Amino acid sequence: MKKIALHWQILIALVLAVLFGIYLKDYVEYISWMGDIFLRALKMVIIPLILSSIISGVTNIGNAKNLGRLGLKTILYYVMTSFFAIFTGLILVNIFEPGVGANLDLGKKVELDVGADSLGDTLIKIIPQNIFEVFSDNSQMLSVIFFAILFGFFITRVDKRSNTILTDAFNAVFEVMMKVTMFIIKFTPLGIFGLVAAKVAEQDDLIALMQSLGLYMAVVIMALFIHAFVTLPMITRFIGKVNPWKHFHNMKTPLLTAFSTSSSSATLPLTMDAVENRSGVNNKISSFTLPLGATINMDGTALYECVAVMFIAQAYGYGLDIGQQIIVVVTALLASIGAAGIPMAGLVMITIILTAVGLPLEGVGLILAVDRILDMFRTATNVWSDSNGAVIIAKSEGEELKV
Repeated sequence: MKKIALHWQILIALVLAVLFGIYLKDYVEYISWMGDIFLRALKMVIIPLILSSIISGVTNIGNAKNLGRLGLKTILYYVMTSFFAIFTGLILVNIFEPGVGANLDLGKKVELDVGADSLGDTLIKIIPQNIFEVFSDNSQMLSVIFFAILFGFFITRVDKRSNTILTDAFNAVFEVMMKVTMFIIKFTPLGIFGLVAAKVAEQDDLIALMQSLGLYMAVVIMALFIHAFVTLPMITRFIGKVNPWKHFHNMKTPLLTAFSTSSSSATLPLTMDAVENRSGVNNKISSFTLPLGATINMDGTALYECVAVMFIAQAYGYGLDIGQQIIVVVTALLASIGAAGIPMAGLVMITIILTAVGLPLEGVGLILAVDRILDMFRTATNVWSDSNGAVIIAKSEGEELKV
């Protein structure tokens, strides 16, 4: 009997989870534990996988010149695609104006932890005070990446004997971590079934919710679709010179997982596996670009933050002029870099943009109800952009890909 492909298993689990959450919500507690265990297992491997992956990748890249070139290409791609995403969202939210006349409770209050770091604080905190403390905290991924790049670079500067021992050791650790990760990935359909069913059951009335915030949701999703299926494929085709649709076919499993878990960090192991084993990107490229992308490349999040802030401004009757809208664009770009790759991280980052343009922080309460639904779409967009970046950069380095 032919085995069902993992992406079909995930899709079936997704559909069944929605039906279970709607019609059997009283029994969700009996299956939600599967989602909790799955996410915990994925989070368990994130730090050791990223650490061994980047150190292995940097040592295989070689000298500082190659590392600098690769880093520059990666950062340029991430900034460019995030800007295009924000610009797409800004155009659509100005055309459709979903917040104008919205029948919403403007007196609604919401309590949020608004202690989000500024860009300056984020850059300072990249350098960890205690690296072992950072290893125990999945939210400080930039510090892990910084340490891994530094450690990997200086492995290339030691004597040949030490270099060989350390390089072989971290290559071996990375191989072991990928084996552990692939074992966990086998349970993805069960994990997603538990996660999605629990989230659907939390919504009291999905239909009423979508009616009250329907246009806002439609604008966000439409902008994400334009970015994901027009902008990114065009960049991949004309700049990367690779087939975006063949690459999309290869990415079905991580994209469905990203959609279901709303976590680009938790999806990272699957993204690396698909990009390397299906699209043919060399590990030295993927192990550097993808962990970095899962942390700082948030196209979907940046787009969502821009649309959300404009929606809140329209709902409160504030007209933002061109200058203020430029501030929204720039702040959304910078805030998305500091957003963690975890569910609802973008919601906290919105408070930075609201403060920058003088809008009330209580406005976050207007969009809170549908944030989890939109989080699924924007996370999938984040992961899709990361993977496109990996193939584009690999192609620019002269690699022969399978796409």
